[in-house]
Amino acid sequence: MSRRESRQAAVASATLGPWRTATAVGAVVGGAALGVEIVTGHWAMDILAFPASLGLFFFFLVGTVGARLRRDAGDRRLHRWMEEHPWQSALPAAGALWALNTAALTLLGGDGLFEALFTSLLPAGALLAVAGVVGSVKQAREKP
Repeated sequence: MSRRESRQAAVASATLGPWRTATAVGAVVGGAALGVEIVTGHWAMDILAFPASLGLFFFFLVGTVGARLRRDAGDRRLHRWMEEHPWQSALPAAGALWALNTAALTLLGGDGLFEALFTSLLPAGALLAVAGVVGSVKQAREKP
């Protein structure tokens, strides 16, 4: 498989997740974080930045890890490719989280662009680590 085909398979594998459930979880977590911010009285211009960041993280976490644990939906070839390349298949979701989290911190918070870029590396790296480990463990458990 060429590099281009491998990238296309990684992006296609990102579509296999339970994204409706992920949307609900992200909205609940983000809403709860916003409620905590409002109740504790942290009134500032960047009151939406942390809840948006947390909601995005849980959205991508549930969608990405759910795709690895799911067996019933999608193309079998994509599932097989995802199982053979657990780290590479987690890269599109981590990259999307990094970009969207950077945008949220820049637009909704008081962070500058470079500060938001570096702050967003932590949740994107955590997502990559969790999804990669879940995929690797699943791969190791399914081998005879």
